[in-house]
Formats: sequence, structure tokens, C-alpha cells
Amino acid sequence: MTADADHPLVFLDVDGPLIPFRARPVSCRRPSCDAVGLSNDASGNPLVDRLDPADGHRLLELGCQLVWATTWMAEANEVISPQLGLPELPVVDFPDADDEPERGLHWKTRFLTRWAAGRSFVWIDDEVTDADRRWVRGNHPGKALVHRVDPFVGLTDADVSSIRRWLADCQPK
Repeated sequence: MTADADHPLVFLDVDGPLIPFRARPVSCRRPSCDAVGLSNDASGNPLVDRLDPADGHRLLELGCQLVWATTWMAEANEVISPQLGLPELPVVDFPDADDEPERGLHWKTRFLTRWAAGRSFVWIDDEVTDADRRWVRGNHPGKALVHRVDPFVGLTDADVSSIRRWLADCQPK
């Protein structure tokens, strides 16, 4: 992972993309917690068992600056990062504003675009729509990929491949 401003940001949501709403098939789930020295009990959240450490490795291999963009906020570094083998990541500190987003726009869209400050980014979330993509395209001067992950399945190899292709297309020719 790099914090180099020349590399895109990757905004990460947790619930849905990294903790899918359905349990992952046994073949896709992490090895026994005892075998890798992890414990699900630290957070008290039984859904943490749905995390797959392979996701952490695949995200690190993207070579981007990973940033938590989740309602887990700083707790993502305490609970999720260790389970995925990620270092402590920057956290988008969402304000407690009561401002209603534009109709059809996700409440994170404007804020993440401002946080990126013109820098290229990938936003991995399960709640984004075409309205978010259009808004980002029309209001963000940098390149951006607003990538929706199926919340019942979580981050897949196909998602990561799609993100890799987009990142490769962003590289200066």
C-alpha cells in the first residue's frame, strides 16, 4: 500500500462488501481462527466471522491508498484491519450532518468526492447506484470508479478484476 498522491484512493465500505449479508460458502471463508491466531470474540460481532483475509491481501495488491469509508469509522482499524491483515488505515470521519442528499444520491457521495480533493479514487460499496456514478462523473475532476459489490456475496474475484482493469486504464500511457 502506498500513500503516494499519484496513486488512487480506494474507499472501503465494510458491511456488504467485506462482511456479506449471507455467510460465505465454507470454501471461500477464512481458515480456522485458531490456525491463524484470530478471534471473533474481540468485537462481540458474530458477523466478523464472514470476513475473508484473502480480501485484505487482494486489496493491498491494488497498490492504492486504502481508506475506510464506513459507519464503522475508527472501529474498522480496531476490528476489521487485524482480521484482514491490513495495517491501520485512514478513516473518513463522516460528519453528523442532517443534510439530506439529493434525491437518489447516497449520503456518502458528496463527502467522499470532497475528501478525495480531485484525486483519482475507487469507491467500493454495496449501496451505490447510477445516480452516484453520474454525480461523481459530473462533479469530480479526477478519475473515479464507483463500484457496487453485491451485499449478499461480498467482494469477489470478479470485483477485484474489474477494479484492477480500471486502475490499469488510469495509468499514464
